[in-house]
Parts: sequence; C-alpha cells; structure tokens
Amino acid sequence: MSQPSRAFSLTTMPTSSPPPPFTPNPPHRDAAAYRVTAIRFRLERLPATRYIWSLVLLLSLGGWFEYYDLFFTAYVGPGLVRSGLFTSTSAAFFGFNGIAGFVAATFAGLLVGTLLFGFAADRFGRRLIFTTSLLWYTAATVVMAFQHSAQGIVVWRMIAGVGIGVELVTIDTYITELMPRQLRGRAIALSQIVGFTALPAVALLSWWLVPQKPLGLDGWRWVVLAGSLGAIFIWFVRRGLPESPRWLMAHGKFDEAERVTAAMEARVQQDRKRQAARGLESPPIASAMLLAGHSPEARGSLLELARPPYRKRTLMLMVFNFFQTIGYYGFASWVPTLLIATGITITNSLQYSFLIALSAPLGPLLAYRVADRIERKWQIAFTAACIAIFGLLFARHHDPVWLITCGVLLTCANNCMSIAFHAYQAELFPTRIRAQAVGFVYSWSRLSAIFTSFLIAFFLRHYGTRGVFAFIAAAMVVVVLAISIFGPRTRGLALEDIAQ
Repeated sequence: MSQPSRAFSLTTMPTSSPPPPFTPNPPHRDAAAYRVTAIRFRLERLPATRYIWSLVLLLSLGGWFEYYDLFFTAYVGPGLVRSGLFTSTSAAFFGFNGIAGFVAATFAGLLVGTLLFGFAADRFGRRLIFTTSLLWYTAATVVMAFQHSAQGIVVWRMIAGVGIGVELVTIDTYITELMPRQLRGRAIALSQIVGFTALPAVALLSWWLVPQKPLGLDGWRWVVLAGSLGAIFIWFVRRGLPESPRWLMAHGKFDEAERVTAAMEARVQQDRKRQAARGLESPPIASAMLLAGHSPEARGSLLELARPPYRKRTLMLMVFNFFQTIGYYGFASWVPTLLIATGITITNSLQYSFLIALSAPLGPLLAYRVADRIERKWQIAFTAACIAIFGLLFARHHDPVWLITCGVLLTCANNCMSIAFHAYQAELFPTRIRAQAVGFVYSWSRLSAIFTSFLIAFFLRHYGTRGVFAFIAAAMVVVVLAISIFGPRTRGLALEDIAQ
C-alpha cells in the first residue's frame, strides 16, 4: 500500500499555538520546489496581529507623501494661475501654458515611471526601490518649488512624476506580497485610508496658503515644499520593513527568504503572547490550506503578458486603466477649477474643495469593511457606476450645499474604486513580473491622464461642467463593461493560484 504524501499537514492549528514548523524535505521531492511551497504556506497562515498591520502602516507612511505630492496638482493650480505662470485654459488644444499642461506633465512623468521603470522593483527588490523612489520625487519637487517659468515647472514636475510612478507600482506590489490571502484587500484599504488623509491636508494648506505670500514667497510654493518632509521619515520607515520573501525566492535567495519569514513568524508570535498575557483573544491563525507545489520561478519577461493566461488579463486592464483615469483624475485633479467654472471665487472654491477633500478617507473606511468579503471585480464595477451617477448630479447643481454633497459622494466612489483596483491588478500576475506587469497596465492610465487633462479643458471651455461629466460618465460605462465581462475572480485565492 502506498504511503500518503507528507508535504503538508492539513489540520487547523489551535488559535493559541504558532504555525507548525516544516519538516525536512522528503527525499523524493525537489528541494527548491518544496522550500518555495513551504515558505508560501507559512506566509499565507500569518494571522492579523499588530506586527502585520504595522508593516502596512510603514508602507502607508511612505505612500502618504506620494499621495500628497500627487494631489497637490489640483490645489496649487489656482495659485499658479494667480502668479501669472499659467492660465486656466489654453488657446490651443495642447497648449502647455495652461493648467492642463501642468497636470499633463505630472502624468507624463507617471507614464515614464510606470512603463519604463516598473521593472526596477522586480530586479532590485521592493524595499530598495520603495525608499529610493520616494527620495527621487521629493528632491525633484523641492527643485520645482523654486522655478520661475512655466517651462521649468513643467520639466521638474515631469521628473518628480517619474519617481511617483515607480512608487505607486512598488507599494501595491509590496503590500500584496507581504499579506496573506485573507488580508490583502483590507491591507490595501488601510494603506489608502492613510494615504487619502493627505488629500484634506493638502486642501487645507492650499486654502490657507495659496491666496497669500508668506515671507514674500508665493503660497503655492509653500504647499509644494511641505511635501518634502517625507525625506526626513524615510530612513525610520526603511529600517522597519523586511524584503518580500516572495521576491527573494523568485531570485533564488531561499536562505534569506527563510530568515525573513522566520523573523515575521517570531514577531507575530510575540504579539500573540502579549495579547494572551493581557487576557485578550489572540487573532486566529488562518486555517491550513493545501497549496499546490509550485516550482521556483524563472526570471520573468514582460513578453509573458502577450501569452495565455496573462494576455486576456493584460488587455482587460489596459482598457480599464485607460478609461478609469478619466473618471478619477478628471475630477480629482480639477476640483477647484471646476468649482470656479460654476461662478465660485478662487477663495471659496478652495474652501469648498477642502470640505470635499475631508471625505477622502471615508471611501477607504467603507471599503475596508467589505474589501475581502465581496469579489473585487464587482466592487470596481459598482463604484464606477456610482462615479458616473454622482458626476452627472454634480454638473446639474450650482448651490454650494449640493455641490459639496455631490463632490463628497463622487470622492468616496472614486476612492473605493481605487482601493479595489489597486489590490486587483497586483493579484493577477506572478511574482517574477508583478511590478513590471502592474507598471505596464497602469501606464495606460498615465497615458490616458495626459490626454484627459487637455480633453477636460476642452469640454470645460466649450460645454461647461455638464460636458465634462458627460464625458466622464461615458468612460465609466466602458469600465463597468470591461471589468464585468472579462475580469477574473480572485477572492480567497493565494497569489500563486491566481497567477496560474
């Protein structure tokens, strides 16, 4: 009678005990493949303790300054116009002397960062690229703050955008790989809850500073410089972050992956002991789940995206990203300008924008409750439909109360969609090409955003806010159809199972 395989124990461990150690590899099994599967198994069983959430918070802290840098694009716009460096609209469609040119420069940099440098985190590691990209865009933003010509501002804004683009891809990849399957959605949600608090912060500073000239320096320059404080915190953040064990295994560094995983398990066990000593219930270890025996990953190539099973996913995400940007940044990057177009003064538009921005973390807080309970593709489709509806309602009103209410609903829907798709697209590709693949499909949103800036300006000039939001609603219809029809399911699946 043949003996059953001893690869894994399928018994569920009591919540008071640590994950079981793995026994030496059976002689008939491939050693490297066994080590890969064993480490993945251990990562998937990590419970949601204080240490696990602290990793998400450390990554979110770096992401906060990234969001601050990205969102001030909208809020310093009126200050750039007031200083005479830019105009609200452009005479020519691609006129770079208008605010649309400043917004386009941001997304041109993001395009370069995600498309051409997305491979960096796959080649050099999640931890290294996370820190260096933050320092990159912080330095470029400081230089931009002291430019005195539209051309200088556009150039340095584009350079900063490169670093922001790399950072966006790296954070999504990093969190996705560190978290077990039952926490991925909530981890991305928590990251964005923290990140989106940057939106009211930059809106408040802009409302306060943009109309003024503290110490003789234009207020918009102070708003820009405030984001450079991220460089001060980065070294503290970096020391607390481990490298992704999945990335280490993909590069054949099995001993180091083992050490990192063991250290994570030890920290988790310390949390559980502390909670037990205080008489609190420890978070349960995830029930054991049979993971297929995956071989060590070969070095990946972006050409894999043109082959099954990734070709269909790649095409779907290219279409999705191209059109979702129209809804997201078509509003988020133009809030004060759209309010001014309804007849509101610059000071009041910044005040109303701040009130709308206060709601930015509310969407992620709502999404956190359902992030891992509802299939992610349906979360995306539902919130895209809400964006279309709330945008059309925004365009129909001129009363400040209704404008703020619709703006809040639109912001919440946008941010809920952002959480869902940031988690979703990082799940659909294997570790060996995850950052490059996410960078590639995400780059289509950056390409779209460049043209969206000019298209929003065009519709605003010729058709007003109603034309702008009709354009946005049409884009959201495409998003709903693409995700609903072609998006695969990911809920409750290990990353390696989704990849296959």
